[in-house]
Amino acid sequence: MTILQLPTFAFRTPTDYANAMATIHGRYDATLGVAVVDTLERLQVFQIFRSTWFSIGLSVLLVSIVACTIDRTPRLWRECADIRVVQPPPFFDPRLPGRAVVPGADATTVAGILRRHRFGVRQVEIDGTQFLYGDRNRWTKLATLFTHTGLVLFLVAAAVTTKFGDEQGLVVAKGESLTVQPIGTPGLLLVKNYGFRAPGLDTGRPSDFTTDLGVYTEGREIARKTIRVNDPLSIAGYTFHQNGFGPATDIGIYDADGKPLWVGPVPMTDQAAGFPFAEQPIPGRNAAVQLLLQKQPDGTGVVLVVPYRILGVDRAGQPQTETLGPLALARGERATPAGADFSVEVRGFTNYTLLIAKRDPGQGIVWLAFASLIAGLLISFYLPRRRVWARVDPDGRAALVGRSDRYVDFVGEFGRLLDDVVASRRAMPGTAVPPT
Repeated sequence: MTILQLPTFAFRTPTDYANAMATIHGRYDATLGVAVVDTLERLQVFQIFRSTWFSIGLSVLLVSIVACTIDRTPRLWRECADIRVVQPPPFFDPRLPGRAVVPGADATTVAGILRRHRFGVRQVEIDGTQFLYGDRNRWTKLATLFTHTGLVLFLVAAAVTTKFGDEQGLVVAKGESLTVQPIGTPGLLLVKNYGFRAPGLDTGRPSDFTTDLGVYTEGREIARKTIRVNDPLSIAGYTFHQNGFGPATDIGIYDADGKPLWVGPVPMTDQAAGFPFAEQPIPGRNAAVQLLLQKQPDGTGVVLVVPYRILGVDRAGQPQTETLGPLALARGERATPAGADFSVEVRGFTNYTLLIAKRDPGQGIVWLAFASLIAGLLISFYLPRRRVWARVDPDGRAALVGRSDRYVDFVGEFGRLLDDVVASRRAMPGTAVPPT
């Protein structure tokens, strides 16, 4: 969040990585110095979530969660599976909290009351004394295994996405196409921008942003859809989101014989002095042109073209350039910069769309992890375990003990259960009940 991170596409090719690092050097060199930035690069600070030390930290966390779960599981199982119905007399001492004594009770009636309160009941008789055990939500404590499983699956999903996932921005001018994966990838996907629309944009109140997007593989269209910000296109494991837009200048660059060196729209994804800006290398030439788009008072566009020639690099590795004669061209104008062996033409103006292409093989694991985590939390907090032991002596004296998980206010529930036991005692014929 604090330090600029390399984008996902930077790891596609060495060239992409070098270009992305050049951006980082441009941002931090003046403040930190080239040596410090190079050191941070070697320490993988600009790719924290791909770094070796971050992966080691996640691995340690994963192992610790699994080890903790394995260590706790036998104890949790014993707490749920091992039931002790018969308890010694000191366990029912009414001076301890959560205890009550009710005279004139009946074991069968007490068992029925426990069942009405949704307790599973077990009953054992020893020398005429009836021992009852009521258990509600007996297996709840095992829900912590769902919670831990969810945490483990989140880490697994992160590892899968980092290793096999892909996310990148695609800048595609109107009518143009662009590959999604590196050239040579089996089943290479290609996207085509059939058109971008933003109704109301000229008034400053756009009502929508849409791109008519086609997806191709092996020369055939496999999907086409008008996508919006919250309505992406999903195909072949990728999801294409509408993320942004901007102007593009359709230019032509020609050699001295008029043969085209570059023809096509150039997306103006940057800004300079508040105006759309772009830079276009010239194929076959050790040169490039900088383009600055401005609007004239009559509303027509004009492009300031600043060509330059690359002479080499200095000792710091920075390119040394020579600026050639600048040009100001409107739509349909063509001119040759002073000192250049090529000409530049502004063929027109169009726009580009910015897409986010995302492949996330860990997405299904994330949903499974989410479901497991939420299920564990819901079961743990909404279905806590409650237990009641009862000892009914042959003379009808009933001693009851109520227990629950520590985060449950069981006093009220236990009180209502005792009220029912007392009410059943009052209903027994021949029992004298003093007024309350």
